[in-house]
Amino acid sequence: MGKREARRPLRIRAAGEGTRVNRLELFFDLVFVYAFFNIARATTDNLTGIGLLHALLIISLLWWCWIAYAWAGNSIRASEGMVPAVLFTVMAAIFVVALTISEAFVDIPGGLSGPLVFACCYFVIRILFVVLQWHVAVDQPLLRAQLPRVSLTIVVSTAFLLLAALVPPHLPEGSARTWTQIGFWMLAIVVEYGSGYLGAPRGWRIASADHWAERFSLILLVAFGELIISVGVGGTQLPHPITWPLVIAAVLGIVVTAALWWAYFDIVALAAEQALHAAHGLQRVMLARDAYIYLHLPMIAGLMLLSLGGKEALKHIGDPKIAHGPMHPIAVTLLYGGMVLYLLGHLGFQLRMLGTVTWTRVGAVILTAALIPLAINVPGLVALGLLAAVSVALVGSELVLLAGSRRSIREAVLEERLASEARETAWRRQHR
Repeated sequence: MGKREARRPLRIRAAGEGTRVNRLELFFDLVFVYAFFNIARATTDNLTGIGLLHALLIISLLWWCWIAYAWAGNSIRASEGMVPAVLFTVMAAIFVVALTISEAFVDIPGGLSGPLVFACCYFVIRILFVVLQWHVAVDQPLLRAQLPRVSLTIVVSTAFLLLAALVPPHLPEGSARTWTQIGFWMLAIVVEYGSGYLGAPRGWRIASADHWAERFSLILLVAFGELIISVGVGGTQLPHPITWPLVIAAVLGIVVTAALWWAYFDIVALAAEQALHAAHGLQRVMLARDAYIYLHLPMIAGLMLLSLGGKEALKHIGDPKIAHGPMHPIAVTLLYGGMVLYLLGHLGFQLRMLGTVTWTRVGAVILTAALIPLAINVPGLVALGLLAAVSVALVGSELVLLAGSRRSIREAVLEERLASEARETAWRRQHR
C-alpha cells in the first residue's frame, strides 16, 4: 500500500466525517478578503442604485465560486495530491477577478477588456472545480452522472457573461446598454443558482459536518473583517484630526459589529452544526444547500452593505464641518438596510436548520427598518448610536430570555469537544 501510494504523489484522497478545515483552505480565503475589499472600494466610488446592483451581482458570482471549493474541500483532502496546485491556480484567477472588479461592467480604455477578463477567469475557476470532482467521482457513479449537467451550466453561465462583455459596447450609451449588460449577468446568476437548487441532489454528499459548518463560519469572519476595514478606512480617508465624535463613532461601529457576530456565533451556529451532524445522506445535502449555500448569501451581502454605510458614516462624522448634520440618506439606508438584510438571512438560516424563529430578532428587524426615517433626519452620530442601541438591546434581551437554551446548547457542544479531545489525546499516546 505504501509503495503504491508513493508512486502516485498527485493522488486525490477522499475526505471523511472527521475532516476539519486546513491551513491551505484558510490561505485560499485570503484572495476573497481582497475581492470583498475591492467590491466595497469600487462601490464607494459609484454609490448609486446601479453601483449597488453591480456590487450585489459580483458578490453573487464570487460567492458561487467560493461555494464550489468549500464543497470540494469537504469531498477531498485539500492539502494532498494535485489539489494544492489546482487551488493555487484558482487563487490566481480569483485574484485577477478581484483586480477587474472596478471595470467588470464598464471597461477602462487602454488595456484588456475588464468584462472579458472577468468572464474568462470565471470559467477557469468554475471548470477546475469540475476537474477536481471528476477525480472524486471515479468510484461514485451517481456523482459522475451529475458532472455533465454542472459542466453545461458553467458553459451557459459563462456564455452569458461573455455576451455581457461583448454586446453592450455595440449599443448606444445609456440605459439600454446598462440594462442589457445587467440582464446578461442576471441570466448567468439564474442559471447557476437555479441549476444548483433544481438539480437532483443525488450523488452529492457532505462528508464532514464539522468542516462544512466551519468553512461557512470562517468566510463570514472574512466578511466581518472587511466590514471593520471599510469602516476604519472611512474614518481615516480624509485628512482630519481625531475628534471625540470620531472616537465615539468608531466604538459604536465595533459595538454593532460585535453584536452581529454574537447573533450568529453564540447559539445558532452551534445548534445548526449539531443539526447538520444529526442529518445524513440527502437530508444533510439539502440542509447544506438551503441553509448554508443560499441563506448565507444574504448575510454576506448584508455585511457588505453595512460596511459601505459604515464607511460613509465615519467619513461624515470625521469631518468637523459636517459632523453635526444628518448623514446622506443613502448612507443611512445602507447602514440600516445592511443590518436588516443580515438578520433576515440569519432568521431564514435558523428556520431552515432548526425549525425555530427567535422573535427578538424579528423585533430587531422591524425596529431597525422603522427607525430609518428618523435616522435620516438626525445627526450622523445619533443615527449610528440608534443602530448600536438596537444591537445591544438584541444581545441583552436574548441573554436574559434565552439563558436556558443558551446554557444547554453550549454545554452539549463543550461536552462533545472534550470527548473528541480525549479521543485524540488517547490516540496520540498510543502511537508515540
